[in-house]
Amino acid sequence: MSQSSPLTKAYAQQLDAQDELASYREEFYLLPSLYLDGNSLGLMSKRAEKSMMDMMQSWKELGVEGWTTGSHPWFFYSEKLGEMSAALVGASPEEVIVTGSTTINLHQLAATFYHPVGKRTKVIATDLDFPTDIYALQSQIKLHGLNPEEHLVRVASRDGRLIEEEDIINAMSDEVALVVLPTVLYRSGQLLDIERLTAAAHERGILIGFDGCHSVGAIPHSFSKWGVDFAYWCNYKYVNAGPGGVGSLYVNRKHFGRAPGLAGWFSSKKDKQFDMEHTLDACENAGAYQIGTPHMLSLAPLLGSLEMFQEVSVQKLRAKSLGLTRFMMDLIEVELADMGFTIANPQQDDRRGGHVSLEHDEAIRICKALKEAGIIPDFRAPNIIRLAPVAFYTTYTEVWESVQILKTIMQEKSYEKFENKREVVA
Repeated sequence: MSQSSPLTKAYAQQLDAQDELASYREEFYLLPSLYLDGNSLGLMSKRAEKSMMDMMQSWKELGVEGWTTGSHPWFFYSEKLGEMSAALVGASPEEVIVTGSTTINLHQLAATFYHPVGKRTKVIATDLDFPTDIYALQSQIKLHGLNPEEHLVRVASRDGRLIEEEDIINAMSDEVALVVLPTVLYRSGQLLDIERLTAAAHERGILIGFDGCHSVGAIPHSFSKWGVDFAYWCNYKYVNAGPGGVGSLYVNRKHFGRAPGLAGWFSSKKDKQFDMEHTLDACENAGAYQIGTPHMLSLAPLLGSLEMFQEVSVQKLRAKSLGLTRFMMDLIEVELADMGFTIANPQQDDRRGGHVSLEHDEAIRICKALKEAGIIPDFRAPNIIRLAPVAFYTTYTEVWESVQILKTIMQEKSYEKFENKREVVA
């Protein structure tokens, strides 16, 4: 805990007055409630709304001609967004494409990079991965006629919260063909050492990829510099692309020319696609890993959102994010002492992502009480309250207020009136 600064509302207001990103708060449609769930769905920005309306207008005015005319021709839209996204992950523009969804992109990348040969048949994941990653990897293993119970190695957590990099590296035996890991664990918010794990995998002749859903847009990455083989992520959390927004994938240029495991007509070279040949002439960059026609109305909001990321570096966003979460953790340790809370995320700056993870036996009911009190948190089974102050639109004053409200809820035990059962969507 950092006690060098006063944990007062006046100090929070002082930090807000000094915040060089403060003006971006006006770019977003803020809710009446205090929003701390940007790690599940980012708020809507005015620029995302404008780019969405521009897309609707181009459809209205151009019809099918919108594929090749207008200010942003649809035929090249995914490539344009990939170019705009590249700086978020430390990649060259041609290494990133905006396409598909998290799960579809993992299926594509696993189908492309998982080739069990000889005794190298196993895939490494972890016991704390988001379920969709596990489901997709199990499916891919089955497609090779193998048993996931034997060939999917899930590295165990020592404490149920965190994964030690050393344990992952120790699992990298000569039977492993592929490693797929989260950049940030979705429950605890632990940030893995991507560079170290990539180097360890490559030293052992293993390909490695990362799920960046809980880091891209909040944490700087250097995927190309580190030699990461591939990555994939959603854009509706910290990148604010809207509910169900189109995902993204990264493929290191050293793999350019590798045939996509799941081919489709948008895998083609752009100038060859409408030749309509039955032999695929695949694109020679990340565009090869597209499959079908892009969902233009879902892509459109991302253009406006990414404009802001081009103005504000992810490094600056990370600095504010660390400040917000540090302030929140310090407040929690002082204001909520002896109230049954445990901070489950790592407290070191280089080991945590963009959200604070609180464990409490009454987490479900506390989340319901927070919503009633005007705060939107996030619950994750079995006992985790996730609180995500987002650098673009959350203030230090809001962080201070949220902890005071939580303190009042605990003192008055107002959570006890709620049923200890999560909603269908947690």
